Amino acid sequence: MDITLARTFLEIVAAGSFVRAAESLHVTQTAVSARVRTLEELLGTTLFVRNKAGATLTPAGEQFTRYASMLVQVWERARHQVALPPGRESVMTIGCELSLWDPLLLDWLLWMRTSAPHLALRTEVGFPADLIDRVASGTLDVAVVYAPQQRPGLRIELLLEEKLVLVTTRKRGQKLDPEDYVYVDWGPEFAAQHALAFPEMGHAGVSAGLGPLGREYVLAAGGSGYFRLAVVRKHLESGKLRRIRGAPEFLYPAYAVFAEGADMSVVAPALEGLRHAIGAGEQ
Repeated sequence: MDITLARTFLEIVAAGSFVRAAESLHVTQTAVSARVRTLEELLGTTLFVRNKAGATLTPAGEQFTRYASMLVQVWERARHQVALPPGRESVMTIGCELSLWDPLLLDWLLWMRTSAPHLALRTEVGFPADLIDRVASGTLDVAVVYAPQQRPGLRIELLLEEKLVLVTTRKRGQKLDPEDYVYVDWGPEFAAQHALAFPEMGHAGVSAGLGPLGREYVLAAGGSGYFRLAVVRKHLESGKLRRIRGAPEFLYPAYAVFAEGADMSVVAPALEGLRHAIGAGEQ
């Protein structure tokens, strides 16, 4: 079967409509409809019911979702295995959310180099939705993200429950000062909790879309902000940063996402390496 048909099917499931799937795939809606007709003819059943709101799965379509995901994942795995570097038995491809990669990916690579030398390693950094899509399509083995949404054919495992803590470079003053506060975008859940805790801090003078960028800015220019505890611990110990007493803390868990039918001989060492890297980062 043409893998393109399975990819198109999964894109419609994710997008909720033929129109949005066509836009994501950069093809015409006519092409998407033709692919679905071909797929339904091959399977001998109807997969979608189209309506004004978009497209919904039939019972047969719901059953096929898992198999379509497995088909794409197996194909991508086979494609990657064909191009193995010399001396490697398999390829492990991991993607990490922008706010979580530092220093996790480097620690993971160092551990994998000595503990799983039979694996060729490929790393990427990106946005969570894109990473989850890549796992579903089989082009990523594991994605490390903050708040994954459950999708058919994917498994989600908690890696750690980290805290976001309010720290400052000021030697005096144990209250949040709007003049030097740097707002770091840790995602919509953090934004909602932050707004409840600090309704007067709706517009910070400096905002950073990346945790590492905000942290380095505060260290260089001075100020305060919310950062992952494990990452700023060494700065707290050295005295470069101080925690603001009584400030609310926010949970920032990290999850590993991988396919239900994943090759665990490849995924299991990667998960072990992630847990080791997280443990090393917390020391």
